[in-house]
Amino acid sequence: MTGYAARDVASDGVMRSWELRSVNGRGLDLRLRLPERLGRLDILLRDRLKKALARGSVTLSLKITREDSVAVVDVNDEALRSHLAALAHVQRTAEAQGLPVGAPDATRILTLPGVMAASGDLDLPSDEVLLAEFDALLTAFLASRAEEGRALSQTLKGQIDAMAPLVTRAADLAEARKGTAAERLRETLQKILDTAQGMDPDRLAEALAVQAVKSDVTEEIDRLANAHIPAARALLTADGPVGRRFDFLMQEFNREANTLCSKSSDAALTQTGLDLKVAIDQMREQVQNVE
Repeated sequence: MTGYAARDVASDGVMRSWELRSVNGRGLDLRLRLPERLGRLDILLRDRLKKALARGSVTLSLKITREDSVAVVDVNDEALRSHLAALAHVQRTAEAQGLPVGAPDATRILTLPGVMAASGDLDLPSDEVLLAEFDALLTAFLASRAEEGRALSQTLKGQIDAMAPLVTRAADLAEARKGTAAERLRETLQKILDTAQGMDPDRLAEALAVQAVKSDVTEEIDRLANAHIPAARALLTADGPVGRRFDFLMQEFNREANTLCSKSSDAALTQTGLDLKVAIDQMREQVQNVE
């Protein structure tokens, strides 16, 4: 489930910018981007996120900057000398190969890793203060996800409501075709009997049973109407994370619809089965957003 929250906290000339965002994911994938000096908080923050979330690709970032518009920086002489030596070596090697290289621009040299650094360490509050700031961020983030969850619940409810008439129509069509199906079974039976001279009685009975099962969609329709649809409605009002259970249930929906289409020998029933598959696929896409 997607979600987003951001929070800026300023104190003693330092700005702490928190951001927490998530996108859909089958499991829970946590990515934390913290300043090096705060690596010790990684485990504590992950623990809080794991207790609050069940799935999604979640990114937490914290940036700490001075509030001053003009940054105070130092030049790291050791890093500068190391880069200059490397540049000189590259220049000599290139010229020896007949490839003259121009002198590097001073501004670009300053952008090389480690050459420039902020002067002095930024003052940071205690871990307790930082964790309290994170808890406030997490509360806003969860409220954002809850709001989306309510909208998503209504969408899923509408999709379930649209699926139910399709199952009812399939049941009516299956009932209406019973006479035709019985006639086809009798024709098949006659063909089997015509060629059954000397056939083992057990094999004959098995062949007849297979033909009967191949055309009977009663169980598939019954499971859709009396098991899967009620189960989907129940998950919408269940407490706690239900995303994984919804994933499994959609697989069961799809299995029944596939079997219904494969068993159908009636054009109208097949079309209803295909309409049901489309509805199931649309719902499965939304289920990926469920916590």
